[in-house]
Amino acid sequence: MTDLALEWLNLVLRWMHLIFGIAWIGSSFFFIWLDNSLRKSEHTKPGVLGETWMIHGGGFYFTEKYAVAPPQLPKELHWFKYESYFTWLSGFFLLGVLYYAGADLYLIDSKVLPLAQWQAIGISVGSLILGWLLYDRLCKSPLGKNDAALAMVGFVLLVAAAYGYAQVFSARAAYLHVGALIGTIMTANVAHVIIPNQKKAVAQMLAGQTPDPVYGKQAKQRSLHNNYLTLPVLFAMISNHYPVTYGHPYGWVILAVVMIIGGLVRHFFNLKNQGRGQRYEFLVIAFLLVVGLVFFTQWDPRRSAHAGNVGVEDAQRIVAARCTACHAARPTFDGIAEAPKGVMLETPEQLRRFAALINQQAVRTEAMPPGNITEITEEERQMLGAWITAGAKLD
Repeated sequence: MTDLALEWLNLVLRWMHLIFGIAWIGSSFFFIWLDNSLRKSEHTKPGVLGETWMIHGGGFYFTEKYAVAPPQLPKELHWFKYESYFTWLSGFFLLGVLYYAGADLYLIDSKVLPLAQWQAIGISVGSLILGWLLYDRLCKSPLGKNDAALAMVGFVLLVAAAYGYAQVFSARAAYLHVGALIGTIMTANVAHVIIPNQKKAVAQMLAGQTPDPVYGKQAKQRSLHNNYLTLPVLFAMISNHYPVTYGHPYGWVILAVVMIIGGLVRHFFNLKNQGRGQRYEFLVIAFLLVVGLVFFTQWDPRRSAHAGNVGVEDAQRIVAARCTACHAARPTFDGIAEAPKGVMLETPEQLRRFAALINQQAVRTEAMPPGNITEITEEERQMLGAWITAGAKLD
């Protein structure tokens, strides 16, 4: 397959992943809102847990939720599952195209852990399966009856996963895998708990039985977990565009704080929709944590000032050896059809033009070169930083 065809495959898979993800997250947010907004009135029918009126697109809508199930099964039921399935499938194919096929470039960082391609892929797939099994077992254990305790243990395990991935994969791949792990858990919740439990309830109704309410409770618990996990997984999936996060030596700490921020934001909206007040303190704490991350990322224990003057010739020599295999008018690196993001670094003028980007991607973080494929040294990073700090002069 040509480099151009691979680029199109990458684009189409990303587009599909985005489309399916919007559909899934949109329906998930809507149903959590709907569930939280249900209220009883003097007209509420027996067996109905709550009802709500809505207006959208010029039309009025009335929705009821039964405590367990309606007295009779309607002829037509709308199931919400394929949005989740196709989001995960498109995401996994995208993971394969980018990180498995391009393992040496994106998945493996020899400075972190020298792995063979098959080893890295095996760890990736195995960790996704193991993560789901561990989470599912926790939910079915006595701990699963205590939502607060389960949330705390789950958070600790996700942070541990973030730290563990950082010790195995490249920094960029570590973040991506936390997102993939969360996404796998969310989709598995739909495929292995929510939908099967709904099918069991329907089967009992078709058999003339009253559905067991335990199925609905289990499904609701997993649905609520998915709701709180949505914002963290979205952050992890877009983070590859922002090396200031994953490129930091304590990137796993940053990701842990982001998980807290996402949880606080969702909790605010869930409480608001339940009619339990405007708890703005959750948003204030989330905002302060974001500000804290901005200051935290300014600190980097790896970087030290380079002693001595560094000229443009030194900077160009480093870039020519470590960067221009990709960032050139005609890239020579296998699999790269054109300079990423149109950034070409072949002349002193181009170096100066993209000096701020070089500083961000290759000096302040170690995002570039991906997986340190060209083996740029720490001294070379410091020299580039010194040239940029001095004004990126061409003389």
